[in-house]
Amino acid sequence: MNNKLPEPYSSLEDKAFLALIVLVSLAFAWLLLPYFSAVFWAAALAILFAPLQTRLLRSWPERQNLAALVCLLLIVLLVLLPLIWITTMLVQEGAQVYRRIQTGDINFSLYLQQIYAALPASITALLDRFGLGSSGLLQARLTQALTQGSQYLAGQAVSIGQDAVNLVVSFFVMLYLLFFFLRDGQALVQRLNLLLPLRQEIKRDLAGKFATVISATVKGNIVVAMVQGALGGFIFWALGLNAPVLWGVVMAFLSLLPAVGAAVVWLPMAVYLLISGQTTQGLVLVAFGVLVIGLVDNLLRPVLVGKDIKMPDYLVLLSTLGGISLFGLHGFVLGPVIAAMFMAAWGLLAAARRSPK
Repeated sequence: MNNKLPEPYSSLEDKAFLALIVLVSLAFAWLLLPYFSAVFWAAALAILFAPLQTRLLRSWPERQNLAALVCLLLIVLLVLLPLIWITTMLVQEGAQVYRRIQTGDINFSLYLQQIYAALPASITALLDRFGLGSSGLLQARLTQALTQGSQYLAGQAVSIGQDAVNLVVSFFVMLYLLFFFLRDGQALVQRLNLLLPLRQEIKRDLAGKFATVISATVKGNIVVAMVQGALGGFIFWALGLNAPVLWGVVMAFLSLLPAVGAAVVWLPMAVYLLISGQTTQGLVLVAFGVLVIGLVDNLLRPVLVGKDIKMPDYLVLLSTLGGISLFGLHGFVLGPVIAAMFMAAWGLLAAARRSPK
């Protein structure tokens, strides 16, 4: 009697089965592609608020649905409703700025002429010598760049309003998924951990790194950028400048980029205010930008992030810009996450090669 058990699959059958898994996985990813943003942000928020969900489960250990629902409501109240309000204001101000540019109420050429007229004679003579005076090539290019940039920003804000139906659908899909990610997150992680064909220590390190990067990126980058943008929008509003919400959002986005920051917006505005004779407003904007907006990054980021994630500034910049070009606004988080996972994977490989066999 032959007690030897037959092998369940031959080599050819193994390869065919793996090919089938890859094909159906790609098909499933393609099926979810229209709602990629909803899935991604639901997962990101679930990871970010996982500690809160854990605390709620300690209070209601047998009521997972209630804990997930309370956590979801807190996320809506603290995060999503303020974002909806900001988006609504952004659409309104973007449409207004777009109309003013189209009608000529906002004329960057006139603003540059005012700045040129207020410059000292020695500087204007130097600019004229290099052909960069009032009629020079630099002024024309600056005017064109400023106009096109403002039209693009305002146009993007208008397009958000025009695509409101898809945004609403994605929003509710995200809320629906977020509830289940909060409730069943640990079970999903355990199932993925079981299915991934990697050694246990590698899966543990990669999973920890992924959660850490998501949390640190959202807390350390997006929260800091939102605070800087909110402060920038506030000072623009307090000084009576046009479209404070629009420029606050722009400052928030620029704050996500290392070596760029919100000063790209408020500093030129402060220079214009000083040169155009609005000295008090200009000085207030400079003082607020340097002492308040500029210090937020140095004060908040270490508190929110600590030593969770350390990447060189150049890598953060490249991964953020690359993420934006590939994924749009989601690239602000996806880019650094992919870069951090890249570093983690290669770091694990280097550690494995250094360890004695």
